[in-house]
Amino acid sequence: MIIIHRLAARRPFVGNFRTVHIASNMAFQLKRVLISDSLDPCCAKILEENGIATDTKTKLTKEQLVAEIPNYDGIVVRSATKVTAEVIEAGKNLKIIGRAGTGVDNIDLKAASKKGIIVMNTPAGNTLSAAEHTCAMICAMSRNIPQAHMSMKNGKWDRKAFMGSELNGKTLGIVGLGRIGKEVALRMQSFGMTTIGFDPIVPPEVSAEFNTEWMDLEKLWPKVDYITVHTPLIPQTKGLLNDTTFGKCKRGVRVLNIARGGIIDEEALTRALQSGQCAGAALDVFCEEPPTNRDLIDHPNLIATPHLGASTTEAQLRVAGEIAEQFVDLVKGKRLEGGVNAMAMSNALQPETRPVVALGQGLGSVAASLAGQVTGKTQIQVTTYGPELQGSSSYLSAAVAMGLLKAQVSNSLNLVSAPYYAKELGIQIKCNHFEQGPGPIKNAVSVAVDNGAGSVQQVSGMVQGAGGLLADVNGATFVSAVPLTGNVLLYKTKDSIKSLTGITGALDGSSKVLSFSSTEGSECWNAMHLTQPLASLDVVKNNADMVSQITL
Repeated sequence: MIIIHRLAARRPFVGNFRTVHIASNMAFQLKRVLISDSLDPCCAKILEENGIATDTKTKLTKEQLVAEIPNYDGIVVRSATKVTAEVIEAGKNLKIIGRAGTGVDNIDLKAASKKGIIVMNTPAGNTLSAAEHTCAMICAMSRNIPQAHMSMKNGKWDRKAFMGSELNGKTLGIVGLGRIGKEVALRMQSFGMTTIGFDPIVPPEVSAEFNTEWMDLEKLWPKVDYITVHTPLIPQTKGLLNDTTFGKCKRGVRVLNIARGGIIDEEALTRALQSGQCAGAALDVFCEEPPTNRDLIDHPNLIATPHLGASTTEAQLRVAGEIAEQFVDLVKGKRLEGGVNAMAMSNALQPETRPVVALGQGLGSVAASLAGQVTGKTQIQVTTYGPELQGSSSYLSAAVAMGLLKAQVSNSLNLVSAPYYAKELGIQIKCNHFEQGPGPIKNAVSVAVDNGAGSVQQVSGMVQGAGGLLADVNGATFVSAVPLTGNVLLYKTKDSIKSLTGITGALDGSSKVLSFSSTEGSECWNAMHLTQPLASLDVVKNNADMVSQITL
């Protein structure tokens, strides 16, 4: 277990240093945004009222989009535009991709993260519309309403052919108990349905609040009369309903997908409909849109709509307004809402966590300067102490990664791209938390870097004001904690006074010493703040055993 040694009470820093203002660094400069799908005009209006120019160009071909995107800092899409890796690579000025809606499978998240581009959505905007559409499809399927309607249109009057079944007393299985799943549950309970569900994130006590029993999928499949899915399309959910799972259900089960095409295996669904194992299906989304699987589309027990889950006037007004407001809030440095790939960035814009993010970046930079190049063999341990840092690992690890890789990754690095590059390099970042802080310090962070060569470099620090302080290096505690800002010269020596005299005497005047702090003990670590970074470290190497220089 990694611990902080001798992190004792210390004098608060008072000195001639600039304050770290993370908010100004995190605010975005968005000059021009492309709206590439049909959206309510309020989106462009809100952006332009806040000084962001917009162009609306819909139905662009891939080639046209690749040619246009270099002119824009941001893009807003619905589901029609495909923001591929090629489009993202062409977007040399692209900083943000906004999805006016929930699903982001039309956006290459990996390519966006690699370039540090924020992807955001509006998860709440179409919740009610999608839930209502689901409920309407359940009702339509249970009473064969679309089939009866078409029969009437064809001049027939056939009451016996469309015998339905009541929903009262039936069991509805909901896979995905988030916003939409919850609203579906509440509405279908009014029909007398029992709702049960599964969600790997939503705990049983939360689902119980809306009268839905949580259970594992293996227990759920045999119990349900209807199944509706409300999950994203990710590897874990692709083909979730397949030949195997259909075989575990009651004969005559009915299924719905108003979420994302591909969650239900369409070939398996076709076979289940043909065999009678599945008595009916209602689909609003498909693997291919428009769908080409005519055996499925033409089956008499399938009812289908062309991706209409969010197609209401109210939902489109909400998502258009919400995505524009989220852009504006980000530009103003207020908050980042709906960030799909930017947990750390979201927290960096919150006043209470900005200093923690700054501390993580600073400690990462110092640790990297001591440990040297990080590789796939490098193991990073981030340890947090104190109640205020409980749950901080989700963004602190990204901040540390940014500091560690800042000098190593040539591409522009930020809190979005840093976790991507750390994963690509095979760097392991593990996080621990302890409620009790070391010594009298209630909240502290320690970063230890093991490059696999038998030595571990450890730095520790804490937050003060808007920035971070370096408290100790490898267990040696600074008498006055070192602000993690500006140009810092960090070196180890056996005689602090003698080395300080030698270094300051050798400076050529291009850089001046602003402040100095050292640790106690036979081998001292020393930190010197300079007005300018040194062009050469030779003058320091002659007076120290180990030296590094960091610009923060």
